[in-house]
Amino acid sequence: MRVRRKMALRFDLIIFTVVLFASPVLSDLILSKVDRRIDLTSQIVRITSTLKVENEGSEPVSEVLLAFPDLQVKDLALLKASPHEGKGKVKSLSASLPVENVKPNGMPAALTFYAVKLPKALGKGESYTFDVLAVFAHALRPFPEKITQADIQLVVFQESAFYLTPYVVKVQSLSVKLPESRIESYTKLENTKIHGSEIKYGPYENLPSFSYSPIVVHFESNQPFAVAQEVVREIEISHWGNVQVTEHYKLVHGGAQNKGEFSRLDYQARPTIRGASAFKYLIAKMPPRAHSVYYRDEIGNISTSNLWGDSKKTELLIEPRYPLFGGWRTAFTIGYGLPLKDFLFELEGNRFLNITFGSPMNELVIDNLIVKVVLPEGSGDISVSAPFPLNQWEETKLSHLDLTGRPVVVLQKTNVVPEHNQFFQVYYKFSKLSMLREPFMLIFGFFSLFVAGIVYMHVDMSISKSSAAYLARLQWDEVQAAIQQVENVINRCLTTHDKLEASLRDLSRTGDVQACKAARKAADGLLKELSKELKLVLSFLQSSAAASQILPKVEELVAKEKDLQEKVMAKHSTVVDCYEKKTGIRDSENRVAAQQQKITALRQEVENLLELIDEI
Repeated sequence: MRVRRKMALRFDLIIFTVVLFASPVLSDLILSKVDRRIDLTSQIVRITSTLKVENEGSEPVSEVLLAFPDLQVKDLALLKASPHEGKGKVKSLSASLPVENVKPNGMPAALTFYAVKLPKALGKGESYTFDVLAVFAHALRPFPEKITQADIQLVVFQESAFYLTPYVVKVQSLSVKLPESRIESYTKLENTKIHGSEIKYGPYENLPSFSYSPIVVHFESNQPFAVAQEVVREIEISHWGNVQVTEHYKLVHGGAQNKGEFSRLDYQARPTIRGASAFKYLIAKMPPRAHSVYYRDEIGNISTSNLWGDSKKTELLIEPRYPLFGGWRTAFTIGYGLPLKDFLFELEGNRFLNITFGSPMNELVIDNLIVKVVLPEGSGDISVSAPFPLNQWEETKLSHLDLTGRPVVVLQKTNVVPEHNQFFQVYYKFSKLSMLREPFMLIFGFFSLFVAGIVYMHVDMSISKSSAAYLARLQWDEVQAAIQQVENVINRCLTTHDKLEASLRDLSRTGDVQACKAARKAADGLLKELSKELKLVLSFLQSSAAASQILPKVEELVAKEKDLQEKVMAKHSTVVDCYEKKTGIRDSENRVAAQQQKITALRQEVENLLELIDEI
């Protein structure tokens, strides 16, 4: 009740100002009939007024003034006037009447005035009927301002039952359409009727100028209060056949703020009761033939979305990662591609982009919308044509294969509603030869790369073959080759040791002593040849000054391998001897165990030295 008193007081102040400063200077023009319809079925308030204007004076009249309280103007998103076509007839956008903000003399300071230009001046006794659509972005106020998860959302709307105008009104009526039939309270005046979810005021007759009768409606509205604090749309044109659209959203639930704890279990069990005020999804109506559609946020791709379309439209159902209650926020990005031929056209040597301005989201209020149109590099003579006022400036964007950057036309508007989703045009000039710039750059780049590779492979870049650095490099290359040879010989020795171990396993399995001795004999011959190779390589390394640092490790490696070779041979002789003498298994294992420990340790040392030398 306190809030309602404050609202009533606010209206009283407006009425006082109007009464104090009103002036009957426009008495020659009267409104013979006013029919107003207020749509409160969503968070966006739409007021449609059908006005029949008559000229009772002798002077012709070419414009009609519309008055709005300053408190309403700050929420006014769109104001449009159009000829009245009658009920059931579709209005043409091209038939809109010009509307501009004016400041007439002698009018109340608490009011803002707009002038509607009539198609032709009205002479004495002539009349004209037209429609006025006023769309308000934040006219509904949650009351209470905070609710729990289980509460329904109630909002308050305030208006005047009488049409606020500087003209005399002969007959006027008002109807208020609500989303639900549940109404907490509403202002009752003379000739007030309620039919389900609709409240009707009037008709009222012979109202003087600036008549004002405040009404307040307090009702249930669980419609999604989706408010985008900022939306950045980037429309990038590629003359290679695609228009890429990327939209970044910062979304908040603009309804009554959620208080208390949130229970996911209660919400999933009874979402219509334990989450009536939350909105679960949004629907984006994109142009037909949209392709490559994605929906993601900072975490990554969001899979809770559905896409379907036909020849007339493409719809994307977007479901956030969590339901949004009052005051909750989320941020996400959607992107899609469009066929270039559907949106880019040529006219008298100019190219122009013809695409919609606003967001494709249903019933979304955008506090700040920024549209960036990225044109191809080399575009000039840029101009913009839009059906409503915009803030405009230009930027430059550097992308792949760009030299000077691509011109970017930036358009900005506040208080954007779905009615702003109209076509606008960006005109520019672009030479067809400029399209060959990037292919030629790629061809030249690859050609230069291949030429540089050919030159590098065939040109000797050294300063002199007799220089000390060149000779040192050659010596080091010889040392590396010798070390590689040592590693190969050592690895062949280790392979031979493995074959001896395998012959012992075969002996225990088959009992064939002669085969085991034959394997031993073959290993002895191979190891002797490998030993000779090692001696030749070692003698070269010992005589080379470039190998002075690595030589000690190589000599240690050869010594360790020789010691390992002796231990392997000793183990092989012991096992064969025990097998021929038929020594007991336990005695044989005891004699071999100590030898095997030494073999294992030496093998590990040899492998470690190989890795160290390989790193050097």
